[in-house]
Amino acid sequence: MTILHVVEPFAAGIAVFVKSLTETMPDDVHIIVHGERKHEIAASEVKKIFPQKNIRFIKWRSAQRAVHPLKDFLALSELYKIIRRLKRKNLVDAVHLHSSKSGLLGRVACRMAGIDNVVYTPNGAPFLSGKSKLANYFYQQMEKLGHGFGGKVVCCSESERKEYQRIGIAADYVNNGITLQQHTAKVAAVGARPKFKIITTGRIVAQKNPVLFNAIATYFQEFEDFEFVWAGDGEDRAVLTAPNILVTGWMDTEAVKKQVAQANVYLSTSVYEGLSFAVLEALSLKKPMLLSACVGNRDVIKTGLNGDLFNGEAEAIIKILHYYNNREMLQVMGDFSHLICRHNFNAQHNFTSYRTFYNGDKAQSHSLPISS
Repeated sequence: MTILHVVEPFAAGIAVFVKSLTETMPDDVHIIVHGERKHEIAASEVKKIFPQKNIRFIKWRSAQRAVHPLKDFLALSELYKIIRRLKRKNLVDAVHLHSSKSGLLGRVACRMAGIDNVVYTPNGAPFLSGKSKLANYFYQQMEKLGHGFGGKVVCCSESERKEYQRIGIAADYVNNGITLQQHTAKVAAVGARPKFKIITTGRIVAQKNPVLFNAIATYFQEFEDFEFVWAGDGEDRAVLTAPNILVTGWMDTEAVKKQVAQANVYLSTSVYEGLSFAVLEALSLKKPMLLSACVGNRDVIKTGLNGDLFNGEAEAIIKILHYYNNREMLQVMGDFSHLICRHNFNAQHNFTSYRTFYNGDKAQSHSLPISS
């Protein structure tokens, strides 16, 4: 089977998502039509993480992040020509669209090209951004418009699917997942640290709510025993002003894992998610989880077993103090995190479900559920 992936944000979690699909379907050919966000990472660097034998790349030169009618029309025209050319060469058995911009333009282009075997995965519903009610309403209408051009909406978590169903869009879901074999062997041998370390990882952007992360850290700035780390970088780095926050900048994957393995608690302050790969990495590394109660985050927490959800700064601070004063329970919570990851978020099991969608059917199973 030849699967055509259309990816506007060829970076961060979306790139990891597409890479995981190609790795779990090594006998298929994957053609990746991609944009580039040079301010985040060059496409040439992203390509290095992909296996080489079953991948082909085509640059989508006019793709860009912002909503811009003229530029989006040019991007649509270019994408249609790419898809039409590949179809004429019999190189399209299924099309998988990744993220909202690709989802809208891709479904229009596929309709124009006469392709109806289309899967769309939002990986973070844009109408949950929280920027404003007007912006959220606009993105809801864009999602409904795209849905009208056909294709199957397959969300990456159950809570994300429920949000699409809430606005009247039929959707299914397949949980995101990671390859556990690469993680479990590297968790051990992390010595005790003198400070209580709270960590998050990834891009420093509005979606991840660095303002809230900074506010939580600021509360603890007079306490010498607490250390906050943001392993990553991004356009909103200047927001992180608390003196007890260490911003590492971009690091390679192994260095990030080492930072997470040395932490006591993983903290996510995100406004919304699809299902964060950074969170799944922390689960696999046996970390107790303290996550904002947003879409995506809600799917990984079994309250009191592997961590907690919180609403707002005060709740997060109370939970951190509770963990600090009850450190003996963190090891058990971390073990539960790994168990939940192994049962519910195993990439080999979950991502192979997409083959069923590519074949035009509904997947029978999304994960191996673990009881609360």
